[in-house]
Order: sequence, then structure tokens, then C-alpha cells
Amino acid sequence: MTTTISRAAAAAFAALMLFASPVVAQTTTTPAAKSDTAAPAATEKKTSKPRSPASIECSKQADAKGLHGKERKKFRSECKKAAEEKK
Repeated sequence: MTTTISRAAAAAFAALMLFASPVVAQTTTTPAAKSDTAAPAATEKKTSKPRSPASIECSKQADAKGLHGKERKKFRSECKKAAEEKK
């Protein structure tokens, strides 16, 4: 009885893999498969307001210190506030 159950489970799994594979293959697209008009938009960054000189300088200082993650974010925030107070 155990072998019958395991054979049935193996057959069900094989059927699932057989029918699920084409669905996955059809839903995924590569960037080359997209239309030509969408390709330039995918490679461009979002346009946002330009970075201030203080922001750029604070980023350079954070890079020099080797900061990453939360420490970098905190440092840049404090640095930009200090730069604004100097104005």
C-alpha cells in the first residue's frame, strides 16, 4: 500500500512539473523581448530633483569613512543639517 501511495504522489508531482513549466516560461520576459519604445525607459533612472552640493559633499565624506546602511544615512542627515545651518 505504501508503494502505491508513493507512486501516486510521484506521478502527481511529475504532472504538476510538466504542466507548470510552460506557464512559467511564458510569463517571464527578457528585456530584449520588450518593444523598442520601452527599452530606453527601462535603462533610464527616475528623474528627481538634482542633488545639492552639500548632499554630494556629505556623500563623499561618508564614502571616505566607509559608512554603510543606517550609519551612513544618519551621518548624511546630520551632515546636511549642519551644512544648512552654516548658510
